Amino acid sequence: MPRSKRKTGGGGGGCRGAGASSGASKAGGQHRNMQPFSDEDASIETMSHCSSSFSDAASLAEEGPEVDEEATREDLEYRLKGFIDLTFDKSTKTRQAALEGLRSALASKILHEFILERRMTLTDSIERCLKKGKREEQCAAAALACLLCAQLGPGIESEEVFRTLEPLLKTIICDGTANMQTRQACVHTFGLCCFIATDDITDLYTTMECLENLFSKSYQKDTWCNGFSGSNSTSLHIHALLIWALLLTICPISEIRKKLEMHLHKLPSLLSCDDVNMRIAAGETMALLFELARESGDDFLYEDMEPLIEKLKSLATDGNKHRAKVDKRKQRSVFRDVLRGVEERDFPTETVKFGPERMYIDCWVKKRTYDTFKELLGSGMQYHLQTNEFLRSVFELGPPVLLDAATLKTMKISRFERHLYNSAAFKARTKARSKLRDKRAADVGEFF
Repeated sequence: MPRSKRKTGGGGGGCRGAGASSGASKAGGQHRNMQPFSDEDASIETMSHCSSSFSDAASLAEEGPEVDEEATREDLEYRLKGFIDLTFDKSTKTRQAALEGLRSALASKILHEFILERRMTLTDSIERCLKKGKREEQCAAAALACLLCAQLGPGIESEEVFRTLEPLLKTIICDGTANMQTRQACVHTFGLCCFIATDDITDLYTTMECLENLFSKSYQKDTWCNGFSGSNSTSLHIHALLIWALLLTICPISEIRKKLEMHLHKLPSLLSCDDVNMRIAAGETMALLFELARESGDDFLYEDMEPLIEKLKSLATDGNKHRAKVDKRKQRSVFRDVLRGVEERDFPTETVKFGPERMYIDCWVKKRTYDTFKELLGSGMQYHLQTNEFLRSVFELGPPVLLDAATLKTMKISRFERHLYNSAAFKARTKARSKLRDKRAADVGEFF
């Protein structure tokens, strides 16, 4: 499998042994006998539950009496069954609220066994919402599909999810009349589910070709010309470019070389786009391509290196008065790193802390992979890095670290201790600011 050839894109082997599903389960049968939810009730229930029960696992352990974990899990599963049932409701708001509830749960907890039994029901629900829903509902359904595959990990079950949704996702992506945000969400889902679910090299190449057909529309005829204005589809092309770059990290070397020949001399044209996000996406992709090219062989030589370096330097020191200050700061920060990667083969290492573990992001391949899953999981990223076997295999972290209760207790700070620390920090900060104000007042007095 080509996935094993990349250091960070691989990792399918550790979690591909999941057993075949026992079939769909019509979840939520008990919930049908309950009093019907109104649109408002469903939304309130979803949001209140998501803000409490589905938060980061570290915040679930509260001070006080020991919690009955089995009862808590049963209550959680009961609520999730209700959400699954509500995704088939006639009300658009109710379906959307249920999708958001499921999405929040899957992003913040590991629910592999629960969803394994109900994956066919969930897949059917996602498919129906993508077909019949509006923008918000379709985006929530697309995100849920990604999380479903991320929970199942590589294997037969997630591959069946991908196979079921693939035709519909392609149809929406290629439909020029579809809502732009929906198409962006489907692009992300299409590429990420392919990354997770399938080992078929043909699927990988087909998916990448579909994405290339999107972002290549932003290429200019003149690679180094200025003043390129982004179209209404620019954001869609950005999503396609970034997820394409992720898939490139798991391609075999022979395919990487083909893609380099096709795109490396065209990508610099995107550096002149008026959209700062497109410039940044193009710059990071260029750095990633250079990294892959240099790993694929020592004979790599880029002919237009001098004009490229000049362009990157100008973006790293951009002082254009017509651009927003926030955009310029963001752009300069990114392109300083891009310039180092392209010119000096260097990458500024970042450290990600989760529990007692540390992960070092020391290359553009890891950065692209981490950024993609961080966008999907949000605040649940650290929890998944600790417990999700698939994600740990992608980043070569090994099996999940098992911590006993005593270790967890020593790692945890009580609410009272946090209160004391925050109070002390607040007093020290107030005292320091008071001294600074007194000094400023004295200086003003002397001046007058």
